[in-house]
Amino acid sequence: MNTGEISSQQLIAVARSARRQAYAPYSSYHVGAAVLTLGGDIIAGCNVENASYGGTICAERVALTAAVAQGKRQFSAIAVVTEDGASPCGLCRQVMYELGPQMDVFIADGDGNVRTTTVKALLPEAFAGP
Repeated sequence: MNTGEISSQQLIAVARSARRQAYAPYSSYHVGAAVLTLGGDIIAGCNVENASYGGTICAERVALTAAVAQGKRQFSAIAVVTEDGASPCGLCRQVMYELGPQMDVFIADGDGNVRTTTVKALLPEAFAGP
C-alpha cells in the first residue's frame, strides 16, 4: 500500500476508534492515536493509565512504540484524537521528534474539528538524538 492512498481522515478515523479502547479510570480523559508508516501501514494506540501515575503511557507513545515493536522505523504522519483537541504532551513531542521529525500531525477533537501541524512546529529547537 502506498502512503498516498491513506487520507488524513482515514488516519483520524483509526485514532478515533483507538480512543474508545483507552484505559483511563483516573482521569476519564480518553485519547487515541494512529501513526502512518512510509510503507502505508497504520498502527493505533490509546492512553493507558496506571495508579502509579508515572506508569501511565500516552496514546501517541503507545502507537509509536507498537510500530517500532513491529519493525517500523519510518513514519509520515500521526493523528491524535481527544475530546477537546488537546495537543500532545512534551514527552510525546520528544518521542515523536526522535522517531519522525518530518511527520505531519493531525489533532482532532470530539466534534470532528481538525488542526494540522508538524512535529517540528510542535517542538522547535528539539533535542536531537542520533
